[in-house]
Amino acid sequence: MKPRIVVVGSSNTDMIIRLDHIPQPGETILGGQFLTAAGGKGANQAVGAARAGGAVTFVARVGRDIFGDQAIQGFKRDGIRVETVFRDPQLPSGVALIFVAKDGENSIAVASGANGALRPGDVRKARAAFRGARMLLMQLEIPLETVTAAASMAAMEGVPVILNPAPARALPDRLLRHISLLTPNESEAEMLSGIKVTNTAAAARAARKLRQRGVETVILTLGGRGAFVSSPEGETLVPGFRVKTVDTTAAGDIFNGALAVGLGEGKPLLEAVRFANAAAALSVSRMGAQPSAPRRSEIEAFLSDGG
Repeated sequence: MKPRIVVVGSSNTDMIIRLDHIPQPGETILGGQFLTAAGGKGANQAVGAARAGGAVTFVARVGRDIFGDQAIQGFKRDGIRVETVFRDPQLPSGVALIFVAKDGENSIAVASGANGALRPGDVRKARAAFRGARMLLMQLEIPLETVTAAASMAAMEGVPVILNPAPARALPDRLLRHISLLTPNESEAEMLSGIKVTNTAAAARAARKLRQRGVETVILTLGGRGAFVSSPEGETLVPGFRVKTVDTTAAGDIFNGALAVGLGEGKPLLEAVRFANAAAALSVSRMGAQPSAPRRSEIEAFLSDGG
């Protein structure tokens, strides 16, 4: 049986330009390569979880426009349940404008559109999906009140919560107390803890400070170096995998989607993190957000080959 995963979050259409380097303020660069891809942190996580082996229900809001149509068609192709992807009668679907440099680094601007109208009432309409779910996965491209409402509902239904605190913003302790796993990257961990993450020792200090605020487990993602895990069982670095980096746009989202599946299947924490590291490594070797999400068979083959 595939583990049932609920993802509450954003859906965007990504408009991507590949360039030698990311433009500086006032700089115009000619000759870039343009493409579009399905994106949005919530949608990326939903697709990543579905392809990694989860039975995913997505709670989101898109516009009544071609971008919304295309997004829902894509979710259906990946087997994601879309009964709770609501169509906003007024606001457009979210759009992200992304510059990707030749070294894989990126710069992103987002027009939230309908994502900003995903409300606690939408979450309440999706309550049936929470019952019996193995994991709730969220990010911060939707209103914080909606994230808080979903975390509270998950707590009432006994569903563990993974929160990827991106884009970075201050979070209240009343929300963090409902979070089973917090998965910041280095800059997000610094914003939330006040500790600059420059090495493993600093990562440990930042993670401990976040756990003191009520989070059970912190998994601090460190890019190609892997992920630092701080839990009641101890602290350790789970190494990443060496791959040629093409585009890092959705690496964190794919990591979180695969992590939700691994934990939902009952994998031990460190094994689930290694599974997620493998999925993220595969994703950065490909262009696009959702197009980069690997299938379960690809992740398993990558792991069996030793990365």
